[in-house]
Amino acid sequence: MNAPEQSTLPILMREDKDGVATLTLNRPTQFNSLSEEMLAELQAALDVIAADKSVRAVVIAGAGKAFCAGHDLKQMRANHSKAYMQKLFKQCGKVMMTITEMPQPVIARIHGIATAAGCQLVAMCDLAVAAEGAKFAVSGINVGLFCSTPSVALGRAMGRKQAMEMLLTGDFIDAAEAQRRGLINRVVPLDQLDAEVKKLTDSICAKSAVAVGMGKQMFYKQLEMGLDGAYQLASETMACNMMADDAAEGIDAFMQKRKPEWKGC
Repeated sequence: MNAPEQSTLPILMREDKDGVATLTLNRPTQFNSLSEEMLAELQAALDVIAADKSVRAVVIAGAGKAFCAGHDLKQMRANHSKAYMQKLFKQCGKVMMTITEMPQPVIARIHGIATAAGCQLVAMCDLAVAAEGAKFAVSGINVGLFCSTPSVALGRAMGRKQAMEMLLTGDFIDAAEAQRRGLINRVVPLDQLDAEVKKLTDSICAKSAVAVGMGKQMFYKQLEMGLDGAYQLASETMACNMMADDAAEGIDAFMQKRKPEWKGC
């Protein structure tokens, strides 16, 4: 096992403001690598947030010089057994699935590098905003390890050939290229990163939580379906959404040219 963290601060920090929960990976000297302890902290925090209706959006950020450098390779080498690896990757997969399944949109705030499982984390978030100097890679292939679990996220976030190029070469791409490939949404100067993230969270928080939660759940489910099944699910979701008080309020407010007052049901 690794030596204890040097900092007395928690390895995951949470800050709440105006309906937005910001989770900051706080292992800066390890480039915020996803140790088993970090994954456990992330899982616990996401589970609590998912059940908290006062939280409308989540931001995942990294402390120090980087967003996230992936799994903790030193910890992995110190626990070299198949059982340990199976448990670790299952733990990581659960975190990634929780991001998709929770009702609140999750936004990655990226600066520095996002590599391997860190790049996977970016790909699994609903939205992603990066600083101009950010770089992305799934570089496990360079040390004899194909990034299989990150490939699941990358293959769903961008074109297959673009994902395979990253997976087979391990090469870095810059933020502008990551945006062109669909890995991230927006690229801004570093000093504008927080403001750009806030634009997204402000927009999300102004919408109906009911519609956002229902829509997010439907969106990811339909991606795994055939076309006919996807339309059936979408039609049923829209019918249920139309029965919600928020939909009635939103339509009435639109017709009356006033701001809606969401009821949350």
